[in-house]
Amino acid sequence: MTIIEPAEVPRLADNVEQAAPGELAKLLEFRPGQSFAAVDAESTPGFSGDKADGRAAHDLDNAVLKDLQERLFANTKAGGLKRAFVLVLQGRDSSGKGGIVRHVAGAVSPHGVVTAAFGVPTEEEAAHHFLWRIYRKLPRFGTIAVFDRSHYEDILVPRVRGLTPPRVWQERYDVINEFEEGLAESGVDVIKVMLTISPEKQAERLRDRIVRIDKQWKHSRGDLEDRRDWDEYTEAFQDLLERTSTESAPWYVVPADRKWYSRWAVVRLLIDRLQDLDLQWPRGTFDPEVELALLEKSDPRRR
Repeated sequence: MTIIEPAEVPRLADNVEQAAPGELAKLLEFRPGQSFAAVDAESTPGFSGDKADGRAAHDLDNAVLKDLQERLFANTKAGGLKRAFVLVLQGRDSSGKGGIVRHVAGAVSPHGVVTAAFGVPTEEEAAHHFLWRIYRKLPRFGTIAVFDRSHYEDILVPRVRGLTPPRVWQERYDVINEFEEGLAESGVDVIKVMLTISPEKQAERLRDRIVRIDKQWKHSRGDLEDRRDWDEYTEAFQDLLERTSTESAPWYVVPADRKWYSRWAVVRLLIDRLQDLDLQWPRGTFDPEVELALLEKSDPRRR
C-alpha cells in the first residue's frame, strides 16, 4: 500500500485566493449584452495563484467532486433521488475540451460518469432529428454525462459553413431551449461551458499537433479551415450565447489559454451544482445490531 507523506498532500500557498464555487459561477456566467470576443482568454477569474497553485487546488477539488458524485449515486440507488447532470463543453478547436473530459472522468468513480464526443454526424445520425444522437447519450439518474461538443454543433457548423438554409439552424435555438428546459424539469441539470481561447494560443497548440509525434493523431485539416473562419465563429458564438443562455441552463464562459485554470474552473462549477443538492449519505432501513449478529452467524468457519 502506498503511503502518502504529509509533504505530498497538495497545499495552496497562504496568499492564494480562490472564489467559492457559487461565487465563481457568478463571475463566469454569461450576461445578456456581454461581448464574448472581449473575454480575456488568458485571465483566471476567481483564482489568484499560478500554475502550481492551480494544480494543487484542482487535486483538492477532485476529492470533493468524487465525494459529491458518490453521494449523488448513493441517493439515487438507496434514497429514490431522481437527479442527473450533463456537462456541455463547447469551444474552438484545441480549446481543451478533451482534456477537461479526461480530468472530470478521472476524478469520479467509473460507474458515475459517462462521456460522449459529438463530431460530424454519421450517416445514421444525419438521417434522424438533430437531437436524436443527444437523447441516446443522456445520463441515467445518479450519474454525470460529459459532452465534448454537443447539440450546439448543429447550429454553429451549418451556420458558418453554409450547410443548410439559415431558417433551418435558426429554428434550432428555440428547439434547444425547450429541450434543455424539459431536461431540467425532469431532474437533469445542464451545465454549459463555452471555452474561449486566443488566436495565438490556438496557433501554438495546433502547431504542436503538426510537429509532435505524440500529438499528430489529433491533427485535422478541418481545424485549419475553421481557424480561417475565426470572425465568423466569433459572431456565431455570440449569437448562440445570447439566444440559449437561459435561467434553467445558463452559459458559463471560461478562459482557456491556461489549461490548469479551465480544468479547475469547470470542476468548481460542477461542485457548485452538486453542493446545491445538500446530499447526505442515505441511512439504512435496518437495525445495525441485528445485521451484525447475522453477520457473525454467517461466518463459514462456524459450520
